[in-house]
Amino acid sequence: MMRCPNCNSKDIGKIGSHQFYCWSCFIELTVNGDKMSVYQVEEDGTLSSLDDLFFEEPMVPQVHAGGM
Repeated sequence: MMRCPNCNSKDIGKIGSHQFYCWSCFIELTVNGDKMSVYQVEEDGTLSSLDDLFFEEPMVPQVHAGGM
């Protein structure tokens, strides 16, 4: 059973093949394999990503090869 990452509710509805909607806190979730994206639905119907609030990706140090 899927739970909302925002409010922990189980009141999740399916709105597309990989899209879900939380009826408790009104956010949209997209699941693709093992990756989940979270969006806030704006008044005009557009989606704003909330991934930076819910998921932290480890910073990978950049190594630059090259010489002087």
